[in-house]
Amino acid sequence: MSTPDTRTPGTSTPGTSTPGTSTPGTSTPDTRTPGTSTPDTLTGTADSAPGYRPGRTLPLRVEALRQWKRRRTLIMGGILVALPFVLIAAFAIGGAGDGDRNGRITLMDTATASGANFAATCLFVSAGFLLVIPVALFCGDTVASEASWSSLRYLLAAPVPRSRLLASKLAVALGYSAAAMILLPLVALTVGTVAYGWGPLQLPTGGSVPAMDAVLRIAVAVAFVFVSQLVTAGLAFWLSTRTDAPLGAVGGAVGLTIVGNVLDAVTALGDWRDFLPAHWQFAWIDALQPQLEWGGMVKGAAISVTYAVVLFALAFRGFARKDIVS
Repeated sequence: MSTPDTRTPGTSTPGTSTPGTSTPGTSTPDTRTPGTSTPDTLTGTADSAPGYRPGRTLPLRVEALRQWKRRRTLIMGGILVALPFVLIAAFAIGGAGDGDRNGRITLMDTATASGANFAATCLFVSAGFLLVIPVALFCGDTVASEASWSSLRYLLAAPVPRSRLLASKLAVALGYSAAAMILLPLVALTVGTVAYGWGPLQLPTGGSVPAMDAVLRIAVAVAFVFVSQLVTAGLAFWLSTRTDAPLGAVGGAVGLTIVGNVLDAVTALGDWRDFLPAHWQFAWIDALQPQLEWGGMVKGAAISVTYAVVLFALAFRGFARKDIVS
């Protein structure tokens, strides 16, 4: 004789399951609403997670501190600080110049006239190549190094939005690049003043600029040098998002900058050279004239910023679509 089934409709005994429920060993049906998805922690789209704020991920101070502790940052800073001392030793051994072959006085010949002249000379000898290195290093190593360490995907899984990651790294890289641009002339001005005294800036073309005005002129020159190097920064940063090899990104940016200098030396290109950023890299010399000239610096800054904006946009666009596997 069988016992009547007294179970309430819609309930189940152990070992059985009802629609929408599950027991150990069984799978749970997908009850998500069609058209929705779970948060993608790899790309940093978990905007609905409690307490999650994309703008608070990877703060600038954290990224700046990480980059500051790296050995290459300290080494580059040491090189820039040491250069003025090396030049002072060179001038002490060889003395000041007497002009070029045609008897014209150059900026190098007035280097020992005052601290301002020495700072301007240090900027002149380093702007063409030495100051390219820290810009390429800070901007080219920032993303590629994370990929080479296999830590990039873990940063994105934090989750840090890709745009936030790039923006933070670019801001810190440009900040350290600007610091390198300021550090060299600042140390040169201090050391030069101790060695040669505080005085007006003696111009190679004749005449002089008062000491305080000379400091402002040098500040304008440093600002233009930084803007002109934005092209190198853009190249290095774009290459850094395309490769896992930091040396490739840094070397590629420096190599392309050298190619630009070589092309600028080809006079057969005529007016086409005006569209090369390298053509305007020494336009800051106009700031050290008796009358401050802005024409060349404005043109050079416009060319550099245009190239840089395009390269930065390519970096963000390519990185947003890149499959991160490292």
